[in-house]
Amino acid sequence: MRMSMGRVGRHLLGLAVAGLTLATGGAAFAELGQPAPWEWTLQQSGSPVMDNIVWFHNFLFVLITLITLFVLALLVVVVIKFNAKANPVPSRTTHNTLIEVAWTLIPVLILVGISVPSFRLLFLELDVPKADLTIKATGKQWYWSYAYPDNGKFEFDSLMAQDKQPRLLGVDNEMVVPVNKVIRVQVTGADVIHAFALPAFGVKIDAIPGRLNETWFKATKTGMFYGQCSELCGKDHAFMPIAIRVVEDKEFASWVDAAKKKYASGGTSTYASAAGPTQ
Repeated sequence: MRMSMGRVGRHLLGLAVAGLTLATGGAAFAELGQPAPWEWTLQQSGSPVMDNIVWFHNFLFVLITLITLFVLALLVVVVIKFNAKANPVPSRTTHNTLIEVAWTLIPVLILVGISVPSFRLLFLELDVPKADLTIKATGKQWYWSYAYPDNGKFEFDSLMAQDKQPRLLGVDNEMVVPVNKVIRVQVTGADVIHAFALPAFGVKIDAIPGRLNETWFKATKTGMFYGQCSELCGKDHAFMPIAIRVVEDKEFASWVDAAKKKYASGGTSTYASAAGPTQ
């Protein structure tokens, strides 16, 4: 049974409405700093680095879409114009200098155009600016330990909390940082390779035993931000969340005073500070 054009149009409209509902539904469920049901985009940005990642992602998406549509149009033209029925006597043309120069030069120019913002983003991620605060994050099986060398050198462990939401991301002790400050994170592993990853901040770096890696972020919004270990590190790899609470300066100072007492230790370990060189 053949469908009328009206019925085809109604079916297409229904599919479009369903897709739009799914997309807006995912956006409606989205919450800052954490994944959402039916999420199909990147997490909301919470840092300048993530702003650039989102822009670069969208730029590449538009470029890839245009290239795909262009190639599709060429294929349609070839199928329609150069099939055996339309061309019973095929052309014997073997070379076209203009076309050969174009299909070599244009892809090169496209790749150069992609490389410029790509390298700019790479340098932004790797070039750690002058830090306002340094935190050392140590990956362990299967939790994180955080040290604050600039604020009394206290250290505490952060383990997944079964009774906290969001599920599998809530922890007993969050990393706490001030808003609109450059936070340098020194990352290492105590046993095997882990990875410190915060999607909303555009941060992902390996935590390797015997090596001190560095990354940074500058949270532009207050609230809770969640991530996870992103390197297979053993049987409880899926239960190794990262939770960062971003607060105002005054609240951060109050938290530091309380944390010094709560996590007081007599250790003599030395860490790099925001003002000093990396150890």
